[in-house]
Amino acid sequence: MRLAGKRVAVLVDEGFEDLEFWVTVMRLREEGAEVRIVGTTAGRTVRGKHCLEATTEVAAGDVSADELDAVVVPGGWAPDKLRRFPEITGLVRAVAERGGIVGMICHAGLVGISAGIVAGHRATGSLGIKDDLVNAGATWVDEPAFRDGNLVFGRVVEDIPDFCRELVAAIAEP
Repeated sequence: MRLAGKRVAVLVDEGFEDLEFWVTVMRLREEGAEVRIVGTTAGRTVRGKHCLEATTEVAAGDVSADELDAVVVPGGWAPDKLRRFPEITGLVRAVAERGGIVGMICHAGLVGISAGIVAGHRATGSLGIKDDLVNAGATWVDEPAFRDGNLVFGRVVEDIPDFCRELVAAIAEP
């Protein structure tokens, strides 16, 4: 249980990528992390792209970055919705600024862009956001998953195992 005592927020909204959300949540919990499901409001049940559901436990505006070791943003259509809320981008930015881990897979880089944390970093994700990442000042890398500083990137659903390995290793560091 490499993540015992670690606190991680996983962001979710309507249209999340089911596997990127649920596999990551289960993997973090398997390693002993305390995972909180965070959205724009608390107690809201949202449906993923493939009809799995998730219920938010707390609103992003009620979470302090100081309480977190990491924040994770799964992909799907949800990141394009989440990036529109200053409490979401503010939380992601605050975690990044204090040196916490920010994990982003697939389209999640959209939240990182809006939070202003990708410039100067290597980044990957769905090919659909390559231009967005480059235009935001990131260097595009076509690899399954990797860590650049305190940011962990994963490319697509097929790369979830690589993403989870990188994410767990990053959060586990003292």
